[in-house]
Amino acid sequence: MLSVVLQEGVCVCVVTAAATSSLAASCCFILQRLISSSSPLPSLCSEIRLMEIMEGLCDSSSFECNRMLEEHEEHFETWWFKRKTKHPDLHKWFCIDTIKVCCPKGTFGPDCNACVGGSERPCHGNGLCDGDGTRGGNGQCSCNHGYKGEFCLDCIDGHFSEVRNDTFSLCTECHSSCKTCTGATNQDCDECKEGWEEDDQETCVDVNECSKDTSPCKEDQYCLNTEGSYSCKACDRVCSGCTGAGPDKCQACASGYQDTEGTCTDVDECSQSEPVCTKEHQECVNTTGSYVCICSSGFEEKDGECIQTQQPEKEEGSEESETTTSPHGEL
Repeated sequence: MLSVVLQEGVCVCVVTAAATSSLAASCCFILQRLISSSSPLPSLCSEIRLMEIMEGLCDSSSFECNRMLEEHEEHFETWWFKRKTKHPDLHKWFCIDTIKVCCPKGTFGPDCNACVGGSERPCHGNGLCDGDGTRGGNGQCSCNHGYKGEFCLDCIDGHFSEVRNDTFSLCTECHSSCKTCTGATNQDCDECKEGWEEDDQETCVDVNECSKDTSPCKEDQYCLNTEGSYSCKACDRVCSGCTGAGPDKCQACASGYQDTEGTCTDVDECSQSEPVCTKEHQECVNTTGSYVCICSSGFEEKDGECIQTQQPEKEEGSEESETTTSPHGEL
């Protein structure tokens, strides 16, 4: 919808939805440029000045604007020289009364009928009138959030009416626990929302889904209660099942971890009495939650075995000497 109004000598366009008339949009645009260029009007009443202003009103690429300006050049000249004193509201004189592509604010359609609720407060102040200010539209109301109905006087679910008569309505949001209500607190609920329940005091209170015997979450998650709902969070990697966040909330420790005074910590498999890397020329390297077996320095893995990569060099006075190389990859 497109509303076009003159405020304090300035034509103001308000586009609230798709404009129903490109002519109305062009009209409003031209008036904005014309009025802003010609103000103050009394001191600029020469034909040369008018022509200069009109030549700069439209962009060269704007077909609608240029077409309207060309078609109605005589109207602008008439208003400029003869009508502006008697009709200072150029928007009303040109767009509404002369070429009839616009309507007064609060009216719509070919005959500029009043919007629902009247032209002073379309949709009773709680919505937008389709076609407001244009010769198009059907005058139906698109209600603001919280309101519904043909006249935007009724409240939607989750809102209640604080004030209501035939021409005015004030809808206020219910408490977050209420599906429907008569007031603003959780004691005014007609019906509780899902995730809430009525207690002995007829008040809607949060349902703690996490306190039930069976958790609504997966085995590797813990339940976190929220107002009106809950969420499932991943357990710490050291846990096999948990009741909360962190390594101290594990129900049991995951493989590769052990319970140390109530907290799951890494098991150092490489320091155990029984070796875990049992092949010849292997070394154990501990990792978080596990370990790896690698070939010792001077050996590399081949077909599952650690094969020597460098023969020791002989030195005078000794049968052989040790050499050191970089460690190789994991078996």
